[in-house]
Amino acid sequence: MRKLGISILFLSLTFFTKAQSLDTLEYEGFLEWVRLYHPVAAQVEINLRMGDMEVRKARGGFDPLLYGNLDRKEFKETDYYNRQEAGVTIPTWMGVELMGTFERNSGEFLNPEANVPTDGLFAAGAAINVGQGLILDKRRAALRQAQIYQQSTEVQRIQFLNGLYVDATNSYWKWSMANENVQVLQEGVDLAQDRFEFVRRSFEQGDLPAIDTVEAYSNLLNRQYTLQAAQQMLFAAEQELNTFLWNEEGEPMFLNEQIAPEPLFDENLRVLDPIELRTLVINHPDLQVADYELESLDVERRLKAQEILPVVKLKYNFLTEDLGEFNSPFFENNYKWGVSVYTPLGWRKSRGAFELAKAKIDFKQNSRDLKELQLRAKLESEINSWDQLSLQVDTYSENLESLEFLLRGEMRRFEIGESSLFLVNSREVKVFDSRVTLNNLRMKQLVAYAKARFAAGLGFE
Repeated sequence: MRKLGISILFLSLTFFTKAQSLDTLEYEGFLEWVRLYHPVAAQVEINLRMGDMEVRKARGGFDPLLYGNLDRKEFKETDYYNRQEAGVTIPTWMGVELMGTFERNSGEFLNPEANVPTDGLFAAGAAINVGQGLILDKRRAALRQAQIYQQSTEVQRIQFLNGLYVDATNSYWKWSMANENVQVLQEGVDLAQDRFEFVRRSFEQGDLPAIDTVEAYSNLLNRQYTLQAAQQMLFAAEQELNTFLWNEEGEPMFLNEQIAPEPLFDENLRVLDPIELRTLVINHPDLQVADYELESLDVERRLKAQEILPVVKLKYNFLTEDLGEFNSPFFENNYKWGVSVYTPLGWRKSRGAFELAKAKIDFKQNSRDLKELQLRAKLESEINSWDQLSLQVDTYSENLESLEFLLRGEMRRFEIGESSLFLVNSREVKVFDSRVTLNNLRMKQLVAYAKARFAAGLGFE
């Protein structure tokens, strides 16, 4: 096996043909290599990590908050006050904040409400919104939207890989077609070269006129020119294919000239099932991404609906000098509680934000419905393209057989002196042109299969 890179970079033997030469890079092996090591495949893995980090960041909104305050004033040998406080706040998914504090205060000018026992005072309690934020608040909405984004990155991964699948398939079969065209045209050049040598010898022996050598030579030059153009196309196809070849370390790889593609007509085409594809299009990645966006917008709508409600926050704290006394009844002794209420009078900001959120959902839903219609139309177009190309390949294959039959007949007539070199060349040119045309149709047929799968939301197996 020849190396495929700038340095000694090898494609795994697994990806090469089993029964044929090791110098043949099979289509399925090529696709698997692309799926594993192409930069797009690496990028989608990064996108997945970004989704995980978004969730992690949102979960940080529920991390416990530890705080501490030290405030002391001493002036002219007088201890005005010495206030010490430490506590922890624990947000929960239910919207309740659990709180625990410890404070110890002293000083000659201490605010009376800050007087606590000498050893300090413990407080434990909770705060809950019973109005705005009871069902959903910004913290919970951010987490839910992050989770939706994380799920959408899984679909986006499929979306990107499906596009890579179509591009890689198109590049591979263009390479295969260009390679076979060069072989066909090289065969034509070889035949024209042999015929020119034969005609020249016949002229030298006096069996053919000089004009036949001119015609044979002109035909040779014309075929050489066509071959050179095909070789240029093959070179361009190889360069395009190189953009899909990367090794495990993320370094580009390059095809060695001894590596050949799988022949166009060796690929066993699978039967395309239009009914199955029409069923699968409803789960197309583009539609799933749109559904996740709608779900995220609905979270925003519900959050804006909550913000129309007034803010009503209840707080309760049990107070004790001894942590063992926390089992006393809530409202019997040693507690503090409160209620805070506020709300705007017009709610214009909140109502405007709510209606805007609804409008975004309607806009996205319309876009999603249009996208589904476009995807179904695209699928039908690709299925029809597949059907027509399959018919064209069959028709042109029969036509090629007829042209080859006519060429064999013309050759026999020429051998017995009933035809001319011009007619033989004319028949031969038609055969070679038809073989090139058939190769082009076959390439399009193979790519059409991949495009039909892509239109249904499918890609790599």
